[in-house]
Amino acid sequence: MTAVMWLIGLAVFAVGLLFSIAWHELGHLSWAKIFGIRVPQYMVGFGPTLWSRKKGETEYGFKAIPFGGYIRMIGMFPPGADGRITQRSSSPWRSMIEDAREASYEELQDGDETRLFYTRKPWKRVIVMFAGPFMNLILAFVLFLTVMMGFGVGMSVPTVQSVSQCVVPAGRPTDSCPADAKASPAAAAGLRGGDTIVSFNGERIHDYAQLQADIRKSAGLTVPVVVRRDGQEVTLTPTIGTNLVQKYDANDVPLKGQTVQAGFLGFAPAYGVVHLGFGESLDRMYTNAETGIKSLVALPGKIPGLWNSIVDGAPRDVDSPIGMVGAARIGGDVFSLEIPATQRIAFMINLLAGINLSLFLFNMLPLLPLDGGHIAGALWESARRRAARLMKRADPGPFDVAKLMPVAYVVASIFIGFTLLVLVADLVNPVKIS
Repeated sequence: MTAVMWLIGLAVFAVGLLFSIAWHELGHLSWAKIFGIRVPQYMVGFGPTLWSRKKGETEYGFKAIPFGGYIRMIGMFPPGADGRITQRSSSPWRSMIEDAREASYEELQDGDETRLFYTRKPWKRVIVMFAGPFMNLILAFVLFLTVMMGFGVGMSVPTVQSVSQCVVPAGRPTDSCPADAKASPAAAAGLRGGDTIVSFNGERIHDYAQLQADIRKSAGLTVPVVVRRDGQEVTLTPTIGTNLVQKYDANDVPLKGQTVQAGFLGFAPAYGVVHLGFGESLDRMYTNAETGIKSLVALPGKIPGLWNSIVDGAPRDVDSPIGMVGAARIGGDVFSLEIPATQRIAFMINLLAGINLSLFLFNMLPLLPLDGGHIAGALWESARRRAARLMKRADPGPFDVAKLMPVAYVVASIFIGFTLLVLVADLVNPVKIS
């Protein structure tokens, strides 16, 4: 049964991923058609075509490798000096440029002269290229909102799971107390497993993060703590101690291997599912986006860890990059866990939401061949033309993005190399959940 559930999880993830790709390309396609650009192809996947059907002037289909997609627009690049394709030369860089230009015109038909992508105003090209990533952002927003408000989010809650009998610094074993260890404030005050902390020092407690922050800033104080126990409210008066505890960043994310001296009560919180309000969901999504941007910036620094996980079998870090294969494996793992079905579904939706957010952030990088690279080219053209008008100079014409194709090939090669590294790591030393 576990194997069957794992395969179901894998299939659900694959369908969700294909939908995310198709949804992205639909954004490009819709606005290209709105602005009158001819689109010969709309494809989900790369490689050999598995199925396609032509409707109107566009061929719609699926290809064999489901890790991307594209739409083909006529005239992505302006013509060369000869009016269409510049004369070939022995320069490999020139060949790259003209190969890209030629591919942009290879399906040109009579009447397409007014339907070329590069002839559209820069703001229209920006909309066409931004529409794809924006569709991923919309989908991520809807999926995150569905999980946070509908299914709920698993998190620590202000209910006592267990009480520490003594004060032990973070990172030390907690199953036994050293002979010279002091009794924990929680144990001394009579806190018990199952107690729910209702208020701390006169302030109503809404979540565990609030309670943790209040405890940490109350070192040395004797404070009233109201708990709900067996349906009744009981007031305890612990004296908050001081201990070496886990350090967190501004977004309450634990910093690996870092501790801080702070107030200490001495209990482990229970883990529960909490339904967030709309405002709380927005705050959490903002934190997710901020974390995603930081993770994207930090990707180059993750390469040594990935390499070591492949060569030396070193454990993968919890924040190690994973690719689509690794994410698919996690999807299968989640569906095979002995947890409520609603939480399996919620985890899968959350996983797909995270992937869509990553697709948005990644595609907005101002580098060719990504969408952000084409957006940057259109914005530069607009700025250059506006500057020419202000200085009463001749219109410089369209910015020839094709000249940046050598850079695009270098960027693509780096991305492909990193993708292969992550793929191998996901296969030989995958990130696992329990």
